Amino acid sequence: MSDDLERYVLNRPRTADRPLQGMTVLVVEDSRFASEAIRLLCLRSGARIRRADSLLAAHRHLAVYRPSIVIVDMGLPDGSGADLIHELSGAQPRVPVLLGISGDMDGEALAMDAGADGFLPKPLESLAQFQQAVLMHLPPGEGPTGPRKLPREVVHPDMFAYQDDLSHIAEVIREAPDGHTLDYIAQFLSGVAMCAHDDRLEAAAIRLARSRAKGRGTGTDIARVAGIVQERLERRRSI
Repeated sequence: MSDDLERYVLNRPRTADRPLQGMTVLVVEDSRFASEAIRLLCLRSGARIRRADSLLAAHRHLAVYRPSIVIVDMGLPDGSGADLIHELSGAQPRVPVLLGISGDMDGEALAMDAGADGFLPKPLESLAQFQQAVLMHLPPGEGPTGPRKLPREVVHPDMFAYQDDLSHIAEVIREAPDGHTLDYIAQFLSGVAMCAHDDRLEAAAIRLARSRAKGRGTGTDIARVAGIVQERLERRRSI
């Protein structure tokens, strides 16, 4: 979508199909691919979006403005999203809507225990699912009134963003990762691959995570992950 068209969409008055018009969303997410999906969902809902790719970046954003909605990934490069949710849930004034997001089956419990209002499972593609998850937690009087037809639209992020994520993790792998970094690689790639419907890479990342959890050697697992990542990058370069 062009910049001119995006500005036109964001400046339209609030309607039933643009129920978040005028609101600002801070998404705390290290994956560019997952962030792009949320950006498209926000744009089609009328909301503006700002992105932080770490806890540190999120605190920098929050020091200068107060968003209407904060969406926090549970696994970030410099810590757990649950810590940020816990902090924001007790802050005064409180963020109106605070949501966790993850592709991990344990992510919802972590987010809710930390004080989130709700949870968004990855992959997040459905416009109706996104809007409903936000609208149900808005303060009284801030959401649309009356019946509203649920949109059927599904967003498809640009695959260049997926390539950026893979390039990022390839750099991390080349730096001879330690145990903590291996956990991050497994968590990051399993979520990104799930969002991109890359079943083979997702399965390899999950195997790496399981080996780490069971205290097994991870040489074979990380080599498999690195090979698939490199294969995906080389395939894109050849197109």
